[in-house]
Amino acid sequence: MRFRDRISAGEELGQAVARSADAFIRPIVLGLPRGGVPVAAGVAGAIDAPLDVLVVRKLGVPGHEEYAMGAIASGGAEVVDEAVVERLGIDALTVAGIIERERDELSRREAAYRGGRPPLDVTQRTVVLVDDGIATGSSMRAAVRAVRSLEPAAVIVATPVAPSDSMTVLAEVADDVIVVEQPSPFLAVGYWYEDFTQTRDAEVIDVLGRA
Repeated sequence: MRFRDRISAGEELGQAVARSADAFIRPIVLGLPRGGVPVAAGVAGAIDAPLDVLVVRKLGVPGHEEYAMGAIASGGAEVVDEAVVERLGIDALTVAGIIERERDELSRREAAYRGGRPPLDVTQRTVVLVDDGIATGSSMRAAVRAVRSLEPAAVIVATPVAPSDSMTVLAEVADDVIVVEQPSPFLAVGYWYEDFTQTRDAEVIDVLGRA
């Protein structure tokens, strides 16, 4: 199965999420920019929930930035994997410098996406985290860990398409995972869309503005 585009994928994912919505507590939907936001809009509409964006910035290990030692996210969340930091001998000053640099970029993106609107409060609410697809799951794991520090009632991961092994890993950190398709072989997220044109910042801003 291939999704026509992100709007179509959001509609189908919204139907899947709606089947579990009775158990949600004052749900709020957070889209991971950029491609996750138009998908998240469909989910938010399906369960009549507010929509916001969760800007996640990975904290990469110096010299090996693809390897995460933590993450920061919208709302002031800050998660550092102390075990990784200690094992690799990364000093506190270096960690602080990386956080400051990534916080500046996160603030820039938040300002652009929200246009001055404050982030929605997720405290004691069911948070549905949405992306347009999940491959390895590293970004979504960071998002889940970051949202946990904001004391939600529950964290649900939702995506149109992902490999089964990534969803299994995410099930260990999220309260629930919802996926429409788990193809094998997976290949890549874009393979499962007829139109996987890159989402532009202007589109994210437009979707959030209308929400």
